[in-house]
Amino acid sequence: MKQPWKTDKWFVSPWNYEPEVTSGFTFPPAKEIKIHDITLRDGEQQAGIAYTLKDKLMITKALAEAGVHRVEAGMPAVSKEDERAIKEIVQANFGPEVFAFSRCMVSDVKLAKECGVKGIVVEIPSSEHIIKHAYGWELKKAIDLSIEATLLAKELGLYTVFFPIDASRAEMGWFLDLIERISTEGHMDALAVVDTFGGCSPHAVPNLVKKIRSRIKKPLEPHFHDDFGLGVANTLMALASGCSVAHTTVTGIGERAGNAAMEDVVLSLLTMYGIDIGIKTEKFFALSKLVREFSKTEIPSNRAIVGEKLLNVESGIVAAWVRRCRAENPLELGPFVPSLVGQVPIEIVMGKSSGVDCVAEWLEKIGADASQEQREAIVLKVKEASIKKKGLLTEKEFKKIVDRVVHG
Repeated sequence: MKQPWKTDKWFVSPWNYEPEVTSGFTFPPAKEIKIHDITLRDGEQQAGIAYTLKDKLMITKALAEAGVHRVEAGMPAVSKEDERAIKEIVQANFGPEVFAFSRCMVSDVKLAKECGVKGIVVEIPSSEHIIKHAYGWELKKAIDLSIEATLLAKELGLYTVFFPIDASRAEMGWFLDLIERISTEGHMDALAVVDTFGGCSPHAVPNLVKKIRSRIKKPLEPHFHDDFGLGVANTLMALASGCSVAHTTVTGIGERAGNAAMEDVVLSLLTMYGIDIGIKTEKFFALSKLVREFSKTEIPSNRAIVGEKLLNVESGIVAAWVRRCRAENPLELGPFVPSLVGQVPIEIVMGKSSGVDCVAEWLEKIGADASQEQREAIVLKVKEASIKKKGLLTEKEFKKIVDRVVHG
């Protein structure tokens, strides 16, 4: 691809591909970069979300249809309902590899195995302060439990991802000693690079990955929360530093501020880094709506990629661009065409910021006409009505204004 920043579906900054920018990247091959979806586990931990068995099956099926590689189906120790849901998802065999989440407890690992999952994510607190203050444990207990649980997971044939909680706030020496010890005395097939409270900056991520690699030679799986709005940026930095499996949720739902959003990570990889990991981006809008329906959550109407009104245009100036460019030059109107993410087409709406081009659009829509002078008068009436209403006008409201101005 001669110009990876510009195709018939997207147009991003060519500066992303400058040699000075890309020379330091150590991305794995695209076929090795995978999405490990945690919508059904970490996503469901968002306050107020509770999925039914049917919800979980339908979400997993939708994730499979989008090409997601792995699904973390839940934590079987939470409840009998969760255990049953994981078993049902495994039996449904939609396509993605199915993982379970567990504490560093022998009973949790055994329960995960009974569910029939391929892999397990085994958590343990990894910062000395959280072990002491939040768990009330001696440090030795965290180490011993980790070794015991991960060795059992290996014995049971489970692909084991060791998940050190609060790693990003741990003292570096202690943290590195912990993961090296678990890697040698216990077991891990991969290590999750965990930023539980979202407090790691993008610039710190490459250094963290480098230090981890100096101690263990295992695949690394970034798991970043979004407390400072940096979950996606941190995940991209981790992948660019050689990590291979991104833990994400649909539209970033999850504990507190949520997790790195799958749509943002995947679309950024595709358009800004030229890396296609096989996810069907055209499924994003419908997938997000499905998850939001089942989780009873709302997002800003202009939320990136999947916002319901993301592609509404109110400004008169931008409406003029739309009318000139949407047919032949749609990428002058945004960084990607709506169909790339399954979005609705750009729509010119009527409100306080509208201008003559907006009025022209709506006159065509209702099959009416007006002189230039009348159109300018309509614009003024639209602005007045929108300010009074504190919102956009409906087609019915617009027609009334046109009738008053054109027909007196």
